[in-house]
This record gives sequence, C-alpha cells and structure tokens, in this order.
Amino acid sequence: MLADAADYIAAERPSAALWWLDDVMAQTRSLSQFPDRGRMIPELQRPEIREVLVDPCRIPYRRDDDQVTILAVLHDRRAFELVDITEVGG
Repeated sequence: MLADAADYIAAERPSAALWWLDDVMAQTRSLSQFPDRGRMIPELQRPEIREVLVDPCRIPYRRDDDQVTILAVLHDRRAFELVDITEVGG
C-alpha cells in the first residue's frame, strides 16, 4: 500500500510523493520515542492499538512495553477489517 500510494501521487506530482513518503517515514519513526503520540483507533478504543494519520492514509500500530509494530498502511477512505488489525502480533 505504501508504494502504491507513493506511485499514485508521483504520477501527477513527483515532488509531492517524495514529501509524503518522507512524512510517513518521519511519523512512524517517531513512534519509537513517543509511542502514545498516535490516537486510539475510534472503532476499537483499545489503548495498545493506536494510529497516526498521514493524509490520505491511516497507519495503525500496536505499542507494547518494548516495541512498536506497524500493523498496516490503509487508505482512509477504504473500510478495513478490525479483526485483521487486532489479530496481528497477538
């Protein structure tokens, strides 16, 4: 999904695609230092499963005591299966 989104943006605006990809990487990298900075996913309301938003994507992740695991990169207009998100990583 990440590469597909970057390719889609790059088709019209290559520099915007690079900026967007840099933003995604910065947002997800920062989770190692600040794992609670994302919001709880409204559909779940589980404090250990959160997400960061980088338009047009939702990036759900699981935070544990010693690590953060990115669960997916999802387009914000597509419905996603909450079971798929919650079953990843335990």
